[in-house]
Amino acid sequence: MFTLFLGTGCRVGEIVGLRWEDCDFKQRIININHTLIYRLQDDGRVEYHITTPKTEAGIREIPMMDEVYDALIQLKNWQVLVGDAHDEIDDYSGFILTNRFGNVCNPHTINRVIERMYKGYNKQETEQARAEGRQPMLIRHFSVHNLRHTFCTRFCENETNLKVIQDIMGHADITTTMNIYAEATKEKKQEAMANLNGKIKIM
Repeated sequence: MFTLFLGTGCRVGEIVGLRWEDCDFKQRIININHTLIYRLQDDGRVEYHITTPKTEAGIREIPMMDEVYDALIQLKNWQVLVGDAHDEIDDYSGFILTNRFGNVCNPHTINRVIERMYKGYNKQETEQARAEGRQPMLIRHFSVHNLRHTFCTRFCENETNLKVIQDIMGHADITTTMNIYAEATKEKKQEAMANLNGKIKIM
């Protein structure tokens, strides 16, 4: 699951709503064309529903990185063992990410899992740092959306074509892409200049 988030930059609803038929393993392409949402209804119940992207930019194709391809194959093999997804939501079925009961993953549950992970690490690191007489190296609060931002930042550091970045991220407004790109390249420039320290004879 984390490989899919960090290897595609997709939104959480796009990942949990991903189906096997959205993946072209021959061309290694993921087709993003819908989102799975978990929404409060008028009668007080909370239900899953499928929505289409709000803008045309949300409908896009994302090439599979090798790690993403491998992760999807592992998930496919796992479903062969435990059974396919049971859920059918608004005539959509064949979901890729399921829990141990064969149901689609709840976006809120994913964030709770992330929270348990970093809180568990922070507790262990705090105890170990105290025993070793040093400052602990703690993980700050983050959510699944931060994984999308991490992907986008790393992508911006390695890609100069803003249109390509915008298309992969599904940004409707190029300004969003440009802001993240500017932030990422600023850090890269600072790092590059820091690496020059002592390597250029100025005086």
